[in-house]
Amino acid sequence: MKRGKKDPGEIPLAQNLSNLLRLAVLYKYGGVYMDTDFILLKPLSELRNSIGAQSMDMETKRWTRLNNAVLVFDMNHPLLLRFMEEFARTFDGNKWGHNGPYMVSRVVERVGKKPAFGFAVLPPMAFYPVDWNKIGRLFKKPKNRADSKWVNAKLLQLSGETYGIHLWNRQTSRLIIEEGSVMGRLISDHCVICQQIYSS
Repeated sequence: MKRGKKDPGEIPLAQNLSNLLRLAVLYKYGGVYMDTDFILLKPLSELRNSIGAQSMDMETKRWTRLNNAVLVFDMNHPLLLRFMEEFARTFDGNKWGHNGPYMVSRVVERVGKKPAFGFAVLPPMAFYPVDWNKIGRLFKKPKNRADSKWVNAKLLQLSGETYGIHLWNRQTSRLIIEEGSVMGRLISDHCVICQQIYSS
């Protein structure tokens, strides 16, 4: 790109560089990368070398797309190196997700379960329990008894195997968190910074 031989494309370059930078920092230092539009529900201390599935086939229970919004990896993990190599080899700045979720999905599909890579793919409930096109419901207050039951059931479900919830900022940044909603309750219980914003 510096030499003008690679077109940065229509997707903002900062977004694509963010995809690369998280991989490079994790490769060099290890640790946890998490997008800023997450609410963490429980500690990640028991996770190692893990990536979350965004979606899965309900019949086969096999993931259909991974997401790079949460990555938990040891320093110098070989899968991170493969991600960076794929990023450099197949960069496309014109397709949303090509250098992010689709890239990590392509690489993991190729390496499969080879023991040399030693990583876990967590089910969607771990980090993506609500898909981007359904997240809005979590912001709505219950209007009747059935809605209240749904809110309580959803909170109970999330308290199980969910580590955090991706808020899909593109879809939710303009939504108002209604009092008594799933999101209102989660923020009240889990987000120290958000409590000040939510209550003002």
